[in-house]
Formats: sequence, C-alpha cells, structure tokens
Amino acid sequence: MFMIHEVKQVMWIQTPHGICQVLFLIDYGPHQNTIWVAAAISDGMIRHYDSSQIKLDKNYTLSINV
Repeated sequence: MFMIHEVKQVMWIQTPHGICQVLFLIDYGPHQNTIWVAAAISDGMIRHYDSSQIKLDKNYTLSINV
C-alpha cells in the first residue's frame, strides 16, 4: 500500500534541476525510497525525485539554513 502526503507548508529543496518547492510526497513503503514531487523555481516544471536525490534547502519557519 502507498500513501500520498500533501505538503501544506512551503518547503524548498535542492535537486539536480535547481531549487524546487515541494508539493507532495509519495511513500511506497519500507522497501522503496520516498518520491518527492516538486516544482522548479526556474521554469515551473513539476518533477519527481527519489529521496536520495534531494537535500533540504531552507526552512524560514524555524530559521534553519543548511
């Protein structure tokens, strides 16, 4: 069974295509990586990323800058 989680707060990630805003996550269970669905700032393209391809960029809510 898989689950889809809508990310309601603004979350920015670093991806192979640049900085993106996370839209939602798809979790297929413990035997596969979580898929992050995100929109690129540069061109608006919506892409899917494996959890091993992304890194959290900034969290303005908690003043965390990685």
